[in-house]
Amino acid sequence: MSKLLDPRNWASWRPFGLGLRKPNNYLELLKAFRAVKGRRRYAWRILTQGTCDGCALGTKGMRDWTMDEIHLCNIRLRLLPLNTMPALDASLLGDVSALAGRRSAELRELGRLPYPMLRRAGEPGFTRLTWDEALSVAAAGLRDARFGVYLTSRGVPNENYYAAQKAVRALGSNNIDNAARICHSPSTVALKQTIGAAATTCSYTDWIGSDLIVFIGSNPSNNQPVAMKYLYHAKKAGTRVAMVNAYREPGMERYWVPSNAESAVFGTRVTDEFFGVNVGGDIGFLNGVLKHLVERGWVDETFVADRTTGFERAREAVAGQSWEELEALSGSSREEMLRLARLLAEAKSAVLVWSMGVTQHTFGEDNVRAIVNLALARGFVGREHCGLMPIRGHSGVQGGAEMGAYATGLPGGLPVTPENAARFTDLWGFEVSSTPGLTATDMIDAAHAGELDVLVSSGGNFLEVLPDPDYCREALRRPRLRVHVDIGLSSQMLAPSEGDVLLLPAQTRYEMTGGVTETSTERRIIFSPEVEGPRVSEAWPEWKIFTELAARVRPALAPKVRFTGTPAIREEIERAVPFYAGVAGLGAFGDNVQYGGRRLFADGRFQTPDGLARFSAVPLPALERPDGAFMVATRRGKQFNSMVHERIDGFNGAAREAVLMSAYDADRLGLPDGTPVELRSGERSYRGRVLRAPIVPGNLQIHWPEGNVLLDESRRSPDARIPDYNAMVTVSRA
Repeated sequence: MSKLLDPRNWASWRPFGLGLRKPNNYLELLKAFRAVKGRRRYAWRILTQGTCDGCALGTKGMRDWTMDEIHLCNIRLRLLPLNTMPALDASLLGDVSALAGRRSAELRELGRLPYPMLRRAGEPGFTRLTWDEALSVAAAGLRDARFGVYLTSRGVPNENYYAAQKAVRALGSNNIDNAARICHSPSTVALKQTIGAAATTCSYTDWIGSDLIVFIGSNPSNNQPVAMKYLYHAKKAGTRVAMVNAYREPGMERYWVPSNAESAVFGTRVTDEFFGVNVGGDIGFLNGVLKHLVERGWVDETFVADRTTGFERAREAVAGQSWEELEALSGSSREEMLRLARLLAEAKSAVLVWSMGVTQHTFGEDNVRAIVNLALARGFVGREHCGLMPIRGHSGVQGGAEMGAYATGLPGGLPVTPENAARFTDLWGFEVSSTPGLTATDMIDAAHAGELDVLVSSGGNFLEVLPDPDYCREALRRPRLRVHVDIGLSSQMLAPSEGDVLLLPAQTRYEMTGGVTETSTERRIIFSPEVEGPRVSEAWPEWKIFTELAARVRPALAPKVRFTGTPAIREEIERAVPFYAGVAGLGAFGDNVQYGGRRLFADGRFQTPDGLARFSAVPLPALERPDGAFMVATRRGKQFNSMVHERIDGFNGAAREAVLMSAYDADRLGLPDGTPVELRSGERSYRGRVLRAPIVPGNLQIHWPEGNVLLDESRRSPDARIPDYNAMVTVSRA
């Protein structure tokens, strides 16, 4: 019985946490049941027969490969209406002024895009087109045009990514990018440079039984809820959990796993050790931890000598950084840095997990390099229960870059170089450009400058995901043609334009004949079959939309870009991306292949030219904060990407307008909870209400995308070109 129940990890003795603040996961089931009224059988088939299109944990139906238990998270439940709703009443789009000011959630609830529609410049709304007419309009716009193509990661399968990037390159450009650019692109850059592979090095099974898991700027309780079940089992196995963050996330303190009896009743205490750092202070803290490891002889010298290079440069870098500098930047103390260093030193195995809190900075690449340094110093790569894990938030984001839907990368993650371009020229039979393309943010800059004729956006909403919505709105106005490929309506489609706006209806992954695949965080390529159910008759799979566009713009290349179906795409993926070997053979529910096996580098060699991992000399960023100023970070609440599901976050009670502030700062400024305040960053301002929270003094958090009005669109990291989703602000009563 002691093995079944372990009170040491219980969050509370109150049954089901009654009276405590926490999300009600059973209420989520009821809401999902109500939301798919009339299509519940179809929704049930999606849940039980499809591969999850939410976060990148990659369940098959309601089970996965980490443990033989039911998995169902509220993110997936909230996506059900998108996948099952009928077509909208197209008469609503006859005059879009009637839809002005509606929130994106309201627009989505109107239903699916029913058929291609066009709004000519100066017209009040959209009129219906046939597919032939729509493709002719798009092809005419793209011919001899300066264009950019962006694909979101919302449920987009590998087949769509691959076909779209091939089509764009057949048009003679590398101007294609995807949502990975604004989430984990710094991880891609830094991991390629240091270990040679831009993917997690371990599996979720390595969490369970590891001595230590360290979450850095990552909150799975909100963003990857299924992962909390893995943490429950890890805690049962004796794993300790540490968290490095500016905010002590309530969902990472304690969590009630709804599908596990013990956790559902008593909850689970998750985080054992919390380390508070400033927003933007991660490098100061992590370098301090490395400094302690070096000075106290806690480095795995055998691993460092045999399997790495560059350690001396990294050691000299942290030796030259004073404790005073590290403390000032991090907002922490050398004693706290020592506490984490000791945890790492005493652990025989550890997994380091990070997410947007690490990457979405102008120095995101260096943040990741600092994490890699710690793993290499202790030899926590290539062994059981060890690894580096940039945990993904979307089911399509890992595969997007690996399929080559990336301005700076070709299929297989190969950089855009003359040599690699020549390889794909030979494979595809048409010339591939050797010049890197425009990234997602570069496309918006080009549009704003009047240097982009056509913008094609498959899903996504630049108005809600990028900094400075007014800047984006003006950029969207200027191209002579915008093409929006999507399932439902978004505010981006209705943005004013000096040119024409074309809407093309897409299929969901569950509607695609021949099935599709996704790649999970743990490098598992998973087959998702077509699921029987109602259809929007004129919706097309995105792979077909893009290849038909290329065929119309360049008819001579039509036979080279068209595919007979998704099985044919998978066959070509296997030829184009060698490490996706086996993808062509996936064809039934549950079929999968994990490239690289359970963990990468188990043979002792890294995917670098000399087989050695590389330490980095990570400098301290110049972050000077004037007296009285705060660093504000944008956070996620009850939402998936920019799709907000609830006004109140069940974990902390924060409304969308909440300004999370430490009790120390709130008392110092005389600001009771609920006080209206204005945050200012130069000419930018944001109004919200104070909510006291366990956050490091001198730091604030506000919700994304609402807080994007504070962000400077010009602040981006040097290599990955990721926007900075943080700002320095002053606070005053509104």
